[in-house]
Amino acid sequence: MRTDLVSEPGDATRPNEDFAGVGLPASGQGGCVILLDGVTPPRDGTGCLHSVAWFTARLGGALTELTVSDPDLTLPEILSRAIRRTAEAHAHTCELSHPRTPQATVVLTRWSAETLEYLVLSDSVLLVQSPDGTVTPVLDDRLARLPRSALATDALIDANLRNKEGGFFTAAADPSVASRAVGGTLPRHEVRALAALTDGATRWTEKFHEGDWTALFDLVAKEGARALVDRVRELESADREARAFLGRSKTHDDATAVYVEL
Repeated sequence: MRTDLVSEPGDATRPNEDFAGVGLPASGQGGCVILLDGVTPPRDGTGCLHSVAWFTARLGGALTELTVSDPDLTLPEILSRAIRRTAEAHAHTCELSHPRTPQATVVLTRWSAETLEYLVLSDSVLLVQSPDGTVTPVLDDRLARLPRSALATDALIDANLRNKEGGFFTAAADPSVASRAVGGTLPRHEVRALAALTDGATRWTEKFHEGDWTALFDLVAKEGARALVDRVRELESADREARAFLGRSKTHDDATAVYVEL
């Protein structure tokens, strides 16, 4: 098995709000990938005493432990329990009903000798390569399908769309959101490799249009996760009008890529 993981903050003066991990059980059978992209908080606060980096570390740690240690749980059950555990860790000090309470996107995969299970919530991406080289993206595209006018301000998003029916969902403090994730199961023999990426890394395809999902996957497989992140940074730096080009996006974002050959 080959694994490759790179995570780089968008701003060296701020904590990286992404989380990524690869779990290989002591039995030597199967494994898992956990990827979170923390949602950058607004300037006027989140109702929480803790940082987004604290939240993603807590949630990511819980997901890792549950995914590796309890094969009888489904991935939605694991996500639900991890959200609940994380919420309980700060419910007594923080206003978890705040629409911008710390939250994150999620990619979660687990494989055994027979199957590969997957779960995606919000705009991080899972790419799955079959033995014949076909690359299939697993996307939760609810945010991408919303009209630009509905995303004009943070206030509009928080009031009408964030973790609401007809909008989009992230892992925050409500365990029931796990049922909203895009998920499924594939026969293990139909998967040769996979890549999990936060939107800071998928900018190569989604923002700069340097290649499709297959081209991005091939870049990571052949040159490594570091090569993808480096190329994204080069493109961002070369674009002197990046803020206008990327709309409301930050010039640089935390970028994380995980690649696994099964």
